[in-house]
Amino acid sequence: MTKKEKRNPINAKRNRSPIWHPFTQMREWENETQTIIVEGKGTTLIDSEGKHYLDGTSSIWVNIHGHRHPALNAALKRQLNKIAHSTLLGLSNLPAIELAEKLITIAPSGASDPQKELTKVFYSDDGSTAVEIALKIAFGFWQNKGAEQKQKHKFISFHNAYHGDTIGSVSLGGIDLFHEAYRPLLFETIKVPAPTCYRCPLSLDYPACEMACVDEVEKAMKRHHRTIAGLVIEPLIQAAAGMLTAPPGYLKKIRVLCDRYDILMIADEVATGFGRTGKMFACEHEEVVPDIMAISKGITGGYLPLAATLTTQEIYDAYLGDYEEFKAFFHGHSYTGNPLGCAAALANLAIFKREQTLKKMQPKIAYVKRALMPWKRWAHVGDIRQVGLMVGVEVVADKKQKTPYPLTLRVGHQVCKAAKAQGLLLRPLGNVIVLMPPLSVSMRDLEKMLTIVGQAIKKVTSSIR
Repeated sequence: MTKKEKRNPINAKRNRSPIWHPFTQMREWENETQTIIVEGKGTTLIDSEGKHYLDGTSSIWVNIHGHRHPALNAALKRQLNKIAHSTLLGLSNLPAIELAEKLITIAPSGASDPQKELTKVFYSDDGSTAVEIALKIAFGFWQNKGAEQKQKHKFISFHNAYHGDTIGSVSLGGIDLFHEAYRPLLFETIKVPAPTCYRCPLSLDYPACEMACVDEVEKAMKRHHRTIAGLVIEPLIQAAAGMLTAPPGYLKKIRVLCDRYDILMIADEVATGFGRTGKMFACEHEEVVPDIMAISKGITGGYLPLAATLTTQEIYDAYLGDYEEFKAFFHGHSYTGNPLGCAAALANLAIFKREQTLKKMQPKIAYVKRALMPWKRWAHVGDIRQVGLMVGVEVVADKKQKTPYPLTLRVGHQVCKAAKAQGLLLRPLGNVIVLMPPLSVSMRDLEKMLTIVGQAIKKVTSSIR
């Protein structure tokens, strides 16, 4: 061990860790000097060398009010003085009950039929499990409805979709880089074009692109509706696909089609929920109430793993019956409704209200939009996509032809590496530079983040010939 390693034993272990990291080519990882985060405060992360970084990804889209928020810390300490965990199998706990009551209060609302409001909460651990539960609930709903509905067992999902990494959620997915290797394990879904107009899958311009995408969904429904249990959609923006945004009004039209063809609408609000889009949930922008909604990521403010799947009373009622009918929803997790996670989530929602998080976001959203406008003229910025504080900047080799850089150049990675050198941590999606800071980010830090991202894009793209 060197003298430097003796002074800082954390650094001595950085290249000998037994951790297998997610979405990472470990051969490269093991040959690089690693950044080990040891502390955080507000929008800042601090590594084992004492270097400070702005958290430009909200620690992968989970942190809401900043790191080490006093109210969240205090809530966890209070709950730890009571109990950390007890099961929901045959028992209940107060934080889980209180959180469920809060969630149905803040969930998208406005359905004319009370049976269509989101009124029931099923807990799990993360976004993937929340989506898996949504699939099983939707399938079981039709099975329990009667003989005529038993054939409804298929799902509509979108090209470019990402709903998690468990087998059911991967089956819904549409990103070949992530999902193709597992094709033999997956069940078949009915894929429809993603509603993105920058690289329209139907080679049309807006608004023809939007109408054609809606038509393609209706064609699929008309052809298969007797066997379709549900449609799964990321409302407004396909996040992991590269921040691909849907045209205004698209989500509302999909809701209408689901009603017309008697198909359950499942909204995956894992990435978009808890303020990311400027409202508590993305569905609220178009006054849409889904039949089932999956939530996670920001639910605990970025503190603990927790997820929930919300359903309507009508769906819940389909599972009610006598014991011998075996209509119960046979699904659960060891940490379902974990009191510690629920306590953090309750504190998270209290902060939203007390600090007026959504209201304070609006000037920040407007600032980002204004600041990004000049970037549209840059030679290698092909498209800028923004919903709330979810931003994707796609860099391209040829702006006019929309020609992407070859993946082998790893341009997105290079841009993020250049940003890191200036004190900003990002993670790209291919050639799309993603900025998704904590909602509590100050205007000063937001300005600094955008300056660094812009400089990094210019530096990297100007060096490629």
